[in-house]
Amino acid sequence: MSGARLWIGRSVRVLVVAGLTWSTVAGPHFRGWALVAALAGVATTLVAFRAFFRVTRERLLWPSVGLLLVLEAAAFGFSFAGARTPAIVLWCACAITAMERLPLAVGVLCSSAALAAYAVMNTDSWLTTITTTAGLALAGYVIRLDAEARGNAQRLLAQERAARKAEAESAALAERGRIAREIHDVLAHSLSAQLVHLEAVRQLIQRSPDLEADRAQLLERVVACRGMAREGLDGTREALSALRGEMIPVEDLLRRLTAAEGARLDVTGEPRVLPAEAGLTVRRVAQEALTNVRKHAPGARVRVRLDYGADDVGLEVRDDGGRGRSAELSASGSGYGLLGMRERAELLGGTLESGPDEEGFVVRLRVPA
Repeated sequence: MSGARLWIGRSVRVLVVAGLTWSTVAGPHFRGWALVAALAGVATTLVAFRAFFRVTRERLLWPSVGLLLVLEAAAFGFSFAGARTPAIVLWCACAITAMERLPLAVGVLCSSAALAAYAVMNTDSWLTTITTTAGLALAGYVIRLDAEARGNAQRLLAQERAARKAEAESAALAERGRIAREIHDVLAHSLSAQLVHLEAVRQLIQRSPDLEADRAQLLERVVACRGMAREGLDGTREALSALRGEMIPVEDLLRRLTAAEGARLDVTGEPRVLPAEAGLTVRRVAQEALTNVRKHAPGARVRVRLDYGADDVGLEVRDDGGRGRSAELSASGSGYGLLGMRERAELLGGTLESGPDEEGFVVRLRVPA
């Protein structure tokens, strides 16, 4: 509620109370101690009505009914003492408040009782009394409907705010998960490749009696590790750029990867810009598959095929088996690369298949794009 509306409401209530008090004490019936008693009665009634207003707002049934009976008795007291105006106002206010805030069945009974008391004690013509009573009953019911509508609107607004908050939290969690997957995939690819070369260096050092004779191979492996570290750094930068929406085309990246690995790249279909998640998945699967070829099938001939479909994109990485699998080298790395890629593809509604094929190994990816 706005501050202006709040102060207007308070001002109206003060004016109404002042007017009722004046109309009560200004009559000829209250002089001396009778005036003091009238003022005390008005004050007590105001306190009781404020309490009635509060307990009905808090939906406390029996305290509300008890205070309503007290207020009805006070109205009868005012009427018998000759103060008809505050009695009529009290009956009408109790009837409307009961109809608005109490449960419907109880509210109808309490409002009917208050209006019946008003009708019995009213000295106007019967037509005026019936019209006034019916108008008050209708006004109370309309106010009740308005209060229920405002309550429903507030509940819907609260639900909408809660839904928006939950949606924002879900989107934030999804974005955190996406960032975590990107960083994990980049680092896992780079570190796994470095472990392959470091394992080869360890084997050369362990098995070679003359390190000087194998100096060229050791240097080659160390240089390769440095290259993998640089590649990991570039991959991390690329992932961060992708998260900012600044990605190079998939074909360009695949050409770089295949050129570095000495693999063949074929592109079929009509090239187009891929959605961010689909493009990143194709990149990561290509990197992981080429790393696995280097690790499990050194020297193998590799063929990479990128296929643009009407509603999806496919990637196939196939090798011919190479010179055989090195058990010690293949033990390096986490071993969860393709599993993570499969989970990434399934999150997008795609598929990833991998396994032996003819003489070598094949990885097939298909994701909507």
